[in-house]
Amino acid sequence: MWAMWVMWAMSGAAHATESATDCRLQTDDVKRLACYDRTMGAPLAPLVPSALSSMPKGSKEPKEPPESTSAASALTDLLSPIFPTTTAATGAPTLLSRAWELDPATKTGTFHLLPHEVNYVLPARYSSNPNGRPSSPTRGDGLDVANPIDTTETKFQLSLKLKAFENLFGNNGDVWFGYTQQSHWQVYSGDLSRPFRETDHSPEVILSLRTNAEMFGWRWRLLNLGLIHQSNGRSESRSRSWNRVYAQFGLERDNWTVVARPWLRLPERGVDDDNPDIRQTMGSGDLRVGYTASGHVYSALGRYSVSGGRGALQLDWAFPLSKALRGYVQLTTGYGESLIDYNHSQSTLGVGILLLPWK
Repeated sequence: MWAMWVMWAMSGAAHATESATDCRLQTDDVKRLACYDRTMGAPLAPLVPSALSSMPKGSKEPKEPPESTSAASALTDLLSPIFPTTTAATGAPTLLSRAWELDPATKTGTFHLLPHEVNYVLPARYSSNPNGRPSSPTRGDGLDVANPIDTTETKFQLSLKLKAFENLFGNNGDVWFGYTQQSHWQVYSGDLSRPFRETDHSPEVILSLRTNAEMFGWRWRLLNLGLIHQSNGRSESRSRSWNRVYAQFGLERDNWTVVARPWLRLPERGVDDDNPDIRQTMGSGDLRVGYTASGHVYSALGRYSVSGGRGALQLDWAFPLSKALRGYVQLTTGYGESLIDYNHSQSTLGVGILLLPWK
């Protein structure tokens, strides 16, 4: 009996070996797996025929991408609808496109001087309430009875910027340096040697990001992140200055342009602050709305302080006089027409020309 059982076992083993050899000769994946299951007596891990049949012979299983690469790719995919990494033509250049080189046709490269804020000369600018007694909580009263202020003066503004770095993030992200100078010149006060009443200086650095998002029919084209210093360069009772960081959002729709700029003032210490109450009149941001038609540009710039209940409104109109010359009219009312006037309210009307094309 023992000998018969051994012979039966050896015969079964030989049959199993022979069957395994037969399994290896099977060319069909499903049949080969079934053959092994019958021979070994236990099923192997399930096989997905469609996945194996689609892989070329001799190829290796695909590897999962590194986690960091997948995360970076996901972040890029998430932000690309808002911050595009490629530049595509968008038709005729718009005001924002020309000002910040958002489209291929408007790009000029780095280190080229371009207009920044509006550049103009108003030979005649009238004020309803000249500020003959500028003051601030820390600088006291700047009364100068020997030099009364004329209600009519000349006002001009020069503002330029240049791109220092381009495409910091793929094909997006430019760094600009800007400078704006605004002067009020008592040119009609001949008996007082025609002094400059006020000159404000505003250097700034800006990171400009091209955006692309649709909201209620408006196209968000631009996000600027900036740091700006503004000072009148004077001392003692007439000294005024402040520093701000801001975010600027530019949107367009047909002939309309909207630029919103909230800012945060950087704090200064005690008596070192020329104008500690400046937010009460200058607010925490500004909003400009512009419209263009047949060579004319209409613009409204507003500021308002919720905490102080004060603000200002500036209305601008630029119009063609000839092929290369544009007329310019400016109306202001409220606080802060210049830095020395940050806490002084007046209404002004000026007529002149643009020195460079409107931004």
